[in-house]
Amino acid sequence: MYTAHTDRYADMPYRRTGRSGLKLPALSLGLWHNFGPDRPVDTQRAILRRAFDLGVTHFDLANNYGPPPGAAESALGDALRADFAPYRDELVISTKAGYLMWPGPYGEWGSRKYLLSSLDQSLARMGLDYVDIFYSHRPDPETPLEETMGALHSAVQQGKALYVGVSNYSPEQTREAARILGELGTPLLIHQPRYSMLDRRPEEGLLDALDELEVGSIAYSPLEQGLLTGRYLDGIPEGSRAASDSPFLSADTVTDELVGHLRALDDIAKSRGQSLAQMALAWVLRGGRVTSALIGASSPQQLEDSVAAIGNLDFSEDELARIDEIVRQAA
Repeated sequence: MYTAHTDRYADMPYRRTGRSGLKLPALSLGLWHNFGPDRPVDTQRAILRRAFDLGVTHFDLANNYGPPPGAAESALGDALRADFAPYRDELVISTKAGYLMWPGPYGEWGSRKYLLSSLDQSLARMGLDYVDIFYSHRPDPETPLEETMGALHSAVQQGKALYVGVSNYSPEQTREAARILGELGTPLLIHQPRYSMLDRRPEEGLLDALDELEVGSIAYSPLEQGLLTGRYLDGIPEGSRAASDSPFLSADTVTDELVGHLRALDDIAKSRGQSLAQMALAWVLRGGRVTSALIGASSPQQLEDSVAAIGNLDFSEDELARIDEIVRQAA
């Protein structure tokens, strides 16, 4: 029988999400990878337990996480029943819908039909009555935004979600989504963009929009699909994502020039007493504009290394300038 550490809230910072009453841990656990039938169940449960013991109270999913799609939600459901039933009210659990889940015209995108059907399936896989946050995973170019946001509003009205969010929306789409939701009476809580030292697109208007709207943010891929973990400081290691047929990171990306830039970033991290991964997470969280950063983990040890980033979230102006110069050269 799992019993959570009594001091689990001692070290993790918690940040208010926009203007809401909900606080999220500075680091949240994403179940995008490593939570499917190809991974040992004991390892999956050990990661979740260790995360909660370290104050990581937010588990982030989507209907298509696995592989195969749905597997991550099923795995979390098993863990919730086995380990976390007494702690449900201490957890924030989020899921999303937007990408392909089943055949036919109702199995993806942003229609009311798809979003609410998907949420019902997600709740069944996890064995939950509600999720804390339900996201539109991506904007639908063919469905009116009023319909997509109306479906999110309905999820709250039906008691199947406490809050709603969007992911991968542009600044303009985010503003319009917030306007529609505000008129419906269900505020937009949070946006989940891709953001890292190497991917600065949210700085091109999105972060400003979120500040103005008082909407929270949670960054995914802050380690840039592993490039900022330190695994590639000597090229492409065997068994890495770039060495596989992963659609998220190709071998062509890891050039000698990029490796040189990664080594330069690693030198700055070492001078801060951090690993490259820890500095990359701290950089995303710097200044407090980002509410939380999503981390993945294939082992409890990897999780612990990432969480250690909270020990130093401050940067000097010189460090930030040096990082920016290296990134500009790598672009």
